[in-house]
Amino acid sequence: MLSTTTTIAIVGAGYVGSAIANALLLRQVARDIVLVDIDEDMCRAQVQDLSDAAFSSATRVTQGTYRDASLCDIIVIAAGIGPRFDESRLSLIDKNLGTLKQVLGAMRPLRQDAIVVVVANPVDLLTYFAQQLSGLPKCQVFGSGTSLDSVRLRAALAERLQISSSAIQANVLGEHGDSQVVAWSTATVGGSPLSNVFPFHLDDQPEIAKATKEKAFDIIKAKGHTSYGIAAVVSSICECIILDRRQVHPLSHWQESLKCCLSLPAILGRSGVLSTIPTPLSEGERALIEKSAKEMRQVVHQCAWQSPRL
Repeated sequence: MLSTTTTIAIVGAGYVGSAIANALLLRQVARDIVLVDIDEDMCRAQVQDLSDAAFSSATRVTQGTYRDASLCDIIVIAAGIGPRFDESRLSLIDKNLGTLKQVLGAMRPLRQDAIVVVVANPVDLLTYFAQQLSGLPKCQVFGSGTSLDSVRLRAALAERLQISSSAIQANVLGEHGDSQVVAWSTATVGGSPLSNVFPFHLDDQPEIAKATKEKAFDIIKAKGHTSYGIAAVVSSICECIILDRRQVHPLSHWQESLKCCLSLPAILGRSGVLSTIPTPLSEGERALIEKSAKEMRQVVHQCAWQSPRL
């Protein structure tokens, strides 16, 4: 269903940003996509290439400025460098926080009903700082979080069970990174607890969780980056916002009790994150999420101390 008025800005027109634009073209939920990048020649080339692909879509792709982006309904922030296969996403904070500050500084003031979706890594930390820098309510600024990790988890379980992944409800929660947590205690298949359908052997859960967490780095090691999976996830998130679907996604958003941004299941609609779904995690799972949150708070404190203007 094409919205005749909705515009989506993608800031950062590299591998990830251009793949998101292509996925949105195919999904045809927005009237206009505006690409913005500090490398204007590369951005122009991406727009020209995407325009060639737009012959089968009613969506238009144009190159714009940061001011153009600030006026869009949805602003996807994909600007920043990605991790190498041998480094954690947290190691990117110094460089990518600087990029985030430049981007949001150039866009301010943003339209007051805009939705900001942070995709660049480390997504949980950048989401926190984007909330501080954007001038928007926290519910309108969130990150893609563990949405893609959860897709990967369901695919792995579906392969083992030989059923469709759509029949599986299972989420990765917490940090999108090394301390992410698989919520095994709430996983279901067709409404039945996963443990009833798939009797785990001793090593099954750790093996599946490890493979889910490391899949991105396996891809990066072989081809240098990931793009298609996150593009599909972000385009789905944008559609959920535009059409006010109020679906549940594991998004990185502000957790008052943890004093940081981490992924928990959230109801997503046109005005952003509407609420967090209470999740009855096991004691061990909650302890792991609290440990992850403590690490996030420590990094935030260090960054804020180094950059007092934040």
